[in-house]
Amino acid sequence: MSDLPSALCCVAWFMAAGLIAMGLLTFVGRWYATHGRARVSATSKRLNIAHLSRGRVMLSIAVLVALVFSKFVYMASLGNYFTFYLIETFGVSVHNSQLYLFVFLAAVAAGTFLGGPLGDYFGRKYVIWFSILGVVPFTLALPYANLEWTLVLAIVIGLILSSAFSAIVVYAQELVPGRTGMITGLFFGLAFGMGGLGAAVLGEIADLTSIGYVYNICSFLPLIGLVTWFLPNIEGSRQRAKASA
Repeated sequence: MSDLPSALCCVAWFMAAGLIAMGLLTFVGRWYATHGRARVSATSKRLNIAHLSRGRVMLSIAVLVALVFSKFVYMASLGNYFTFYLIETFGVSVHNSQLYLFVFLAAVAAGTFLGGPLGDYFGRKYVIWFSILGVVPFTLALPYANLEWTLVLAIVIGLILSSAFSAIVVYAQELVPGRTGMITGLFFGLAFGMGGLGAAVLGEIADLTSIGYVYNICSFLPLIGLVTWFLPNIEGSRQRAKASA
């Protein structure tokens, strides 16, 4: 019972933080209602997307969903089963396999951070091209590499492939201006959902075959990046935006 006041105090602090967050979101919502529409209109003109039909926009969203599927199912294969793959294939210890997984996840975090600035500078579509298709040689080589090269390839794959997500989300937001919340929720929901379902399906396949077989079939997933060809060339780079100003 002596711990009850401390627990209530912690709950009160969390409630206060929640109330502050509600206030901030209310302020942002009112600001967007007042100023956001004009910004959306200006963005639409700058990006030159008014000519895109509804069907073309829907096709582009479908392409981006396919890219999210490719990325997050492959990432699920590494994030969830990399340690087991290292233990089963190379006989490394549990401790070392966890260290290798940490290095891979650190590369993923770095790639996610870098994807935004690179998309601003070079353009979202170019980053998506590079991130999804550029990783193909490394994913195809991973199932045949030794332990040292497996670690190197995992770092490169995590760094390159993770840079796609921020570019995909911002590209979709530019494609459907004025629907920032809807687009963000759609792609983040798909990302977590596909990652979870992919991990479950891949685990079932690994039980029926082997983890090595899972990495063999997953190595072809980034080839789905070829559908990036169907994305329209809307303006997304900082350099072109400055040139058109």
